[in-house]
Parts: sequence; structure tokens; C-alpha cells
Amino acid sequence: MEEMSSSSENWDSLSEFTLKEIVEMENLYKEVGEQSLDKEFCQDVAMSCKSSRAGKPSITWEQVHKWFQNKHEGLQAKSKGPTDISELAFEAKSLKDNAWYDVASFLSYRVLCSGELEVRVRFSGFGKEEDEWVNVRNAVRERSIPLEPSECHKVNVGDLVLCFQDRENHAIYCDAHVIEIQRKFHDIGDCRCIFVVRYDEDYTVEKVHLGRICSRPAGCDWSANTDILAFTDANTDIDAQQEMCVDEKLKLSFLY
Repeated sequence: MEEMSSSSENWDSLSEFTLKEIVEMENLYKEVGEQSLDKEFCQDVAMSCKSSRAGKPSITWEQVHKWFQNKHEGLQAKSKGPTDISELAFEAKSLKDNAWYDVASFLSYRVLCSGELEVRVRFSGFGKEEDEWVNVRNAVRERSIPLEPSECHKVNVGDLVLCFQDRENHAIYCDAHVIEIQRKFHDIGDCRCIFVVRYDEDYTVEKVHLGRICSRPAGCDWSANTDILAFTDANTDIDAQQEMCVDEKLKLSFLY
């Protein structure tokens, strides 16, 4: 530990990791997890970096260890922390074209006579003239996740995905299900796999590459949950209520 602490004092003068090295270490951490903190493992990683650092200062094993340690501690803290609305991003389904768009902000909410809850959303990249009221149960969910080329293994037949549909009259993101996958050998920087998807809206089938697919967060397929919403207190005056609960773990707060 003394060797590591003395070296860390001079880290500001050492070389930073390249994007390629970070991607490789991300993949290594996914494979071995906490074992990446072992000294010998970090030394091997630092040694493997030398071949691709022509003209650049070498990476030390202490730097590698620190990177894996920060990665591990960050994931541990995230898994133990409570789910908070400020930590999440959302997407909403527009009634105009049945496409999903990132939500920039929730502006207000209302309860219909049927008991259904709606929120008024502002979509990212659009002005107030495009604001919409959308049904929370069916048209608001945690944001879908773009995939890196090295993450194609996360997509499986039967998965619900958000897929970019590029047609002559529109280019939108909409729900689709994966019905076939043609796996190809490739490196971590360029996925050549082909995914056959069927769009939920019109049931058309198309072959797409990974770059057009976003995965759904695990356990967050909100539209399939019949008990997604429950008010914190059934006897609370709606006008005074500022919170609504989602799956008991998630709260959306609207501040005026």
C-alpha cells in the first residue's frame, strides 16, 4: 500500500487512459468483477497497454488498480442507494406518431375522471408547442439504453427493444421485438451481427444492425405492469398532492 500511495501523489503528471483502453477495461470488469482489483491482474493490464501507447507515457499498474477500484465502488454505491427520480431519465410516447422521445421535463399532472393519471411532458429538443399530455401507465417509462458494439450479447430473441425505424416519410424510434439474431464474429469496436425485428405498431419485419437498437432497462417494462401506479394516500386532496408512487420504489415529484 505504501508503494501505491507514493505513486498516486504524482498521478497528475502521468498519462491518461485512451478511449480504447477504457472500453477494454470496461469489458474486463464485466468479465471478472472484483477480481480486477488483484495486483497481478492490474500489472498484466498495464503491461498489455504498452503495445498500443507508442509515443505516450506508460500506464502504471497503480493507475489501473485505481480505475478498477473507482468502477467497483461506484457500482456498489449505486446498487445500495435508493432509487431517486433525480438519478433517472425518462422517455414518453407521443400520441401524434406513436414514437418514443426523451423527456426533458415533467411540467404538470392531472387525474382523469376514469382515475387514470396523465402528465404534461416537454420532449428533449422540442419547444413548448410540442408539449403533450400522456398517460403515465402506458406512455412514460425509464429511458431506453443505447448499446455499445461489445454489448450485442445483451440482446436476445424475444426481447422488447426500442428500434430506429427509418422510412421514406418518417424517422422515429418505436417499440419492436427481436425475432431472430444472426451472430457474427467481430471485435469490440464494430458489431456485425444482424437483428431481425418485428415492429409492434405495424407488425412489419426488418433486418437492422445494433446501432439502431436500444435495450430496455432490466425490470423496467412499465407498460406491462398493471399495478404501476398507486397514490401515496387515497384520501389525500389531489390539488395538494405532490407525489405519486411507481412500483413502490420510485417517486415522481412535481414542483410548482
